[in-house]
Amino acid sequence: MELVKFGKLKEQSYTMKESLRALKTNIQFCGDDIRTLLVTSSVPNEGKSTVALDLARSLTESGNRVLFIDTDMRKSVLAGRLRATAASGGEICGLSHYLSGQRRLEEVMYGTEIPGLFMIFAGPSVPNPTEILEKKYFQELLNFGKEHFNYIIIDCAPIGAAIDAAVVAKYCDGAIIVIGQGMASARMIQSVKKQLEASGVRILGAVLNKVNNKKNSHVSGYYGNYYGSYYGRSDKA
Repeated sequence: MELVKFGKLKEQSYTMKESLRALKTNIQFCGDDIRTLLVTSSVPNEGKSTVALDLARSLTESGNRVLFIDTDMRKSVLAGRLRATAASGGEICGLSHYLSGQRRLEEVMYGTEIPGLFMIFAGPSVPNPTEILEKKYFQELLNFGKEHFNYIIIDCAPIGAAIDAAVVAKYCDGAIIVIGQGMASARMIQSVKKQLEASGVRILGAVLNKVNNKKNSHVSGYYGNYYGSYYGRSDKA
């Protein structure tokens, strides 16, 4: 397994770290059987990739081994945003390579500069992401992850734009919906919730993201009937 280096990794502020600790604690209180977590949103740019990666980083601070999987094989920008480069200088292979049978698992899984954090990037865009996510290789990947890691964090495409998250959800212990303040309608959020519930996954809660601290000093962090987590501003995902 090769090491990947990040050319740009956002430094977490004190407020962000505290919010992540609250989110991590809420997840842990959901039960020790919650180990494979899906993170999605209703629409693009709500910050779900940032939340997912920062959650993964936060979990490693407790000594956990965490596998982060980017399943957005339609339009992932994570590797580019992080300016990720393989230590060998070669091509970064990803999930689409593995699911299509072009690469072995050890060729698409990377160690990182963050102790305990391992990553599988999405890889090149493919025309049939939903179809290849339903192949046996993806389930075999998750079985491997459950055996060798404490947590698996799966970053999925916005479910309001693609059905991929609903396909992945059936293999997960729980789902978290990231909601960018003022970005998705209540009807859209309810639709996302229903689609996830139809897959049989347990919805753990929602993260209210991109909150304007000055205009929303009264925000407690709860969103509707979800337990939620006040997360503050983040880069777009």
